Formats: sequence, structure tokens, C-alpha cells
Amino acid sequence: MSQNHKILSHLKSGYPLTPKDAQELFGCYRLSARVYDLTQEGHPIVSARKTVITRNGKTIVAEYRYAS
Repeated sequence: MSQNHKILSHLKSGYPLTPKDAQELFGCYRLSARVYDLTQEGHPIVSARKTVITRNGKTIVAEYRYAS
């Protein structure tokens, strides 16, 4: 199963996905590119900004969800 299919299945299950999650779960280092591929296929995926704590403080990342 391709990364796109794994990511799509995860999102359709109702779970959000951040780049770190995608890296850990699917070995995907370019989540935004995979989301772009999926949206080009017509899947309604939305993103929101999420603040996360890192060892160097806080940073903002994209969190993707399937818009059903």
C-alpha cells in the first residue's frame, strides 16, 4: 500500500495528522506533498495551524483532517 493510501485511510478514519505523526506512522517526510496529491485527486482535506511543544520551545505545524 502506498503512502498516499495509508495517509488517506488514516484521515478518513477521523484521525488528524501532523508531519511528525506521518513520519512516525508511515515513514513520510513530505506530508504536505502527499496531501497535495490527495487533494488533486479530489479528496477534501483541510489543514489548520497547531502549536506544539518542542525541546527548543514552541512551534506551529500544520494538522490535516479529512473534511467529510
